[in-house]
Amino acid sequence: MSGFDVKAADPDHYAPSRDDEESLALQRDWTPEEEAKAKQKLDFIIMPLLTLGFFCLQLDRGNIANAITDRFMEDVGVTQNEFNVGQQMLSLGIVLFEIPSNMILYRVGPGKWLTLQLFLFGTVSTFQAFQHSYGSFIATRFLLGITECGFIPGGLWTLSTWYTRKETAKRVMFFYFGNQFGQASSKLLAYGILHMRGVADRAGWFWLFVIMGSFTILSGFVLGFCLPDSFRNPCPSFLPGFTLFTKRELHILQTRVLQDDPMKGKKKKHINLGAFKRAFSDWRLWCHVLITLSNNGPQRAFDTYSPSIVNSFGFGALTSNAMASVGLFLQIPISFSFSYISDHFNKRGETVIAGFCCHLLGYVFNRVFTELRDLRGVRYFGVVWTQTFGTFSHPLNIAWMSLTCEDSEVRALAMAMVIMGANIAGIYGAQIFRQEDRPFYRTGFTINIAVLASGLVIAIVRYADDVIRRRRISRDQVLQAESASDEGQVRGGDGGALAGQPELQAAKFEGDVKQSPL
Repeated sequence: MSGFDVKAADPDHYAPSRDDEESLALQRDWTPEEEAKAKQKLDFIIMPLLTLGFFCLQLDRGNIANAITDRFMEDVGVTQNEFNVGQQMLSLGIVLFEIPSNMILYRVGPGKWLTLQLFLFGTVSTFQAFQHSYGSFIATRFLLGITECGFIPGGLWTLSTWYTRKETAKRVMFFYFGNQFGQASSKLLAYGILHMRGVADRAGWFWLFVIMGSFTILSGFVLGFCLPDSFRNPCPSFLPGFTLFTKRELHILQTRVLQDDPMKGKKKKHINLGAFKRAFSDWRLWCHVLITLSNNGPQRAFDTYSPSIVNSFGFGALTSNAMASVGLFLQIPISFSFSYISDHFNKRGETVIAGFCCHLLGYVFNRVFTELRDLRGVRYFGVVWTQTFGTFSHPLNIAWMSLTCEDSEVRALAMAMVIMGANIAGIYGAQIFRQEDRPFYRTGFTINIAVLASGLVIAIVRYADDVIRRRRISRDQVLQAESASDEGQVRGGDGGALAGQPELQAAKFEGDVKQSPL
């Protein structure tokens, strides 16, 4: 048992740095108060900016769902199935250009690239207002996917460079708060903006695209003047030579990150082939990718058509947009509660499984309630429930997955795998709700139930693997302790205290098991 590495195998902890990563000899030359103050300043600068960017991305990506209730399809001349193809083109553009976007991010730095992306997809979103044919609809959705690709993994990568590994998990959930708040706000804002139909003889959805796209472009200026690029260049893109951090603060922030993961201090141009082999041959990482595929496909489909589904209950077209925001706003405190349990009590797999079960139950509600045509309040409850529990399993799964990675290179590849999986889910999810299946979408809800049930099984298998590994680690710890005790007995050392006393050895074993991760 002498070669058993408990830390590396423990599913509750990050693996230690590999031998080739331990090249930095850094010392803590600051007080805890200095570190807390510097980290708090970092939080107030980095987190609001990245969250704002994610908020804008979700506004521009999701406003098309609100446009549907304002006769968008009829005005542009597309059918629902053609509309679904446009949604697939959005996800396809993201998947195809995800890796090139990340390569550019690495070359030019997150401050410049993320700022530029806001200008790019804000411009495309604005010009969606001028589409009047199926061809222009397909083109703008594909362009929006191309310009949005890489922003989410770019934001996650930025967090990983400024924070330690244990701190990153909480910041990831806060980063996804921008996504959740954007989903909810877009529908509520659409309720007001779509009432502008007739202004300047334009449709309401015209003003929806113009106003939200312009807001994104304005936010690009905010990032350009405020978002620092990196430790090496802590200046915003539009203010070279100006930094919001002192040299002392930068020293503290950078050193603590390098102590946590020395690989972040190495200038590498590429990830070696061994990391690819370790990542792509790890069945546990593929489990997390499949969990993402199972959760995000149904969620993307439902989010697109939730205002239209509420409208089919007999509520007004524009009122349906506001009503479709209720569950998304409820999701925010619920997701924070699940995140707190995941981090504070170290319940990674349990929270993902619980979120999956609640998400699955939502589609069961919707499928059953489709037959209750005279009880629109009950049917609306099914929509609210599904929205409340539909999204947050994804960031929880990312945090769980990060504990599976044995080093920073594998972690970077795993992050790319799971983000691409989320966008691939959007490709198949766009075709779940078909024109011939509306307005009750019986087939669509049945498909969602089957897909989520499959993902739930995978999550349970993955959790069972963690439980088995914890038990094996606890058992090996006990055996190592007993072996050390036996050696001490032979040498006449302290280990002889338990020699010849089986009842004390049994009590020690029971105490060790009770203190194990289970």
